Amino acid sequence: MRHRIRAVSALAVVVGMALAGCGGGDAAGSSATLSIVGFAVPEAANKAIAAEWNKTEAGKGVRFRTSYGASGDQSRAVVSGLKADYVHFSVSSDVTRLVEAGLVEESWDDGPNKGIVSSSVVVLAVRKGNPKNIQGWDDLIKPGIGIVTPNPASSGAARWNALAAWGHIAANGGTEAQAEEYLTKLFANVVSLPGSGRDATTTFLGGTGDVLLAYENETILARQNGEDLDWVLPPTTILIQNPGAILTDADPKAKEWLDFVLGPQGQRQFALTGFRPIIDGVDTSGIEGALDPNDPFPAPRKLLTVDTDFESWSALSKKFFDESDGIVTKVIAASGKAK
Repeated sequence: MRHRIRAVSALAVVVGMALAGCGGGDAAGSSATLSIVGFAVPEAANKAIAAEWNKTEAGKGVRFRTSYGASGDQSRAVVSGLKADYVHFSVSSDVTRLVEAGLVEESWDDGPNKGIVSSSVVVLAVRKGNPKNIQGWDDLIKPGIGIVTPNPASSGAARWNALAAWGHIAANGGTEAQAEEYLTKLFANVVSLPGSGRDATTTFLGGTGDVLLAYENETILARQNGEDLDWVLPPTTILIQNPGAILTDADPKAKEWLDFVLGPQGQRQFALTGFRPIIDGVDTSGIEGALDPNDPFPAPRKLLTVDTDFESWSALSKKFFDESDGIVTKVIAASGKAK
């Protein structure tokens, strides 16, 4: 079962992700091939959305060429020449890199969804039955707890994890010094720092560590694929908001694809693979793999957001993840866990 969700290499290209309806039909659709470049986590969701879109008149016959990997690595690869019509990254700063390179319009996030196409929350994944009795963030810094989380240098998922951990202190009355002290203790317990969120999931499912800092949808997907694990929704967590954007030289079909992704049919497929829909009115019942399939997305006690609690991605990227002076960067370097 673990092979089903094994990480895909950042530059590995899989041709023909969705080939339904490729015989005849609309001429524009049958001749179009869209290149999707994304972070590793939503691969299953995008594949399911593509299959549904291929059933529509707009998507009939459209083929897909895909590349998935760590969000930051994928963003840098597109700047370096990796072909993309549509990108789906973990964090908005990875799209900003493409805007600065002239590959994506500055207005990419002007719409009502502000450029966001999928969402989730950070959860604490644990072994079946929760043998270490993990109930929240404070339990992660206890002696003997082994944590798996991806590396913020390459992974957007890792950045969301670190922000949620910081917010556990800073958004609940603690000072920034106390929040940094908490992060220091947290990373002291890290036993594996893989390159991407998917690599981290694979590492944890392979037996490493006691707790995996993960997207909620990753835990749901793992259970859909037969893995035995549980998870805890901590009292304080963060709303993960993943951006999607069309490149300036994209095939015209990319806009129709994005419209479908943002609509109820596309968001239903996101829900079925564990993501929280970004629009109202989407059916979220019957989500296989959720702890409660008919109430799969419970409301956290305190839900942090970038805009409310961290100002902006531009500001927090410099503060926390700057390659030389970022708080998280320095904490990981001091822990000796950085690659």
